[in-house]
Amino acid sequence: MRIAFLVANEGVEQVELTEPWQAVRDAGGEAVLVAPQAGEVQAFHHLTAADTFPVDLTVDRASVTEFDGLVLPGGVANPDALRLDGEAVAFVKAFRDLGKPIAAICHAPWTLIEADVVRARTLTSWPSLQTDIRNAGGTWVDEEVKVCTDGPNPLVTSRKPDDLPAFNAAALQEFSAQAGAAA
Repeated sequence: MRIAFLVANEGVEQVELTEPWQAVRDAGGEAVLVAPQAGEVQAFHHLTAADTFPVDLTVDRASVTEFDGLVLPGGVANPDALRLDGEAVAFVKAFRDLGKPIAAICHAPWTLIEADVVRARTLTSWPSLQTDIRNAGGTWVDEEVKVCTDGPNPLVTSRKPDDLPAFNAAALQEFSAQAGAAA
């Protein structure tokens, strides 16, 4: 199981990166940090700078066919920056087009909206995104984790860091199913 973690070079909520990352590794998978630019990613604890993480692969060199799934961590600035990056948006859309699972937490559905992958889907997010999701043709629900399989790919979403245990479990289930199907 090889999972891409797509983040902007600055602004990702650290716990929404590190906990799913560790869950993938604990399940025997490979986690790959993908970002628009080479170098490092500056993570945050809400609005305070936290740790930095080395970028494994730039999005322009990443191929969706090499991965079994995609994780989009949140943080307010992270998805806001990603949705302005055409290559990042295309990368997300390609996971949908190939039927591969995407897991997005907190504010990360902003990137899903920009990639036009929420239309006719049911998902959750940080509550302030519910109007954006509805305006993009999706249905918003207030649930700890929502797995939507009514579409071309599984979509796993959660609201906030407190939901990470449920988010990680649901995402791993979808990623494992994809990795098993690809084997």
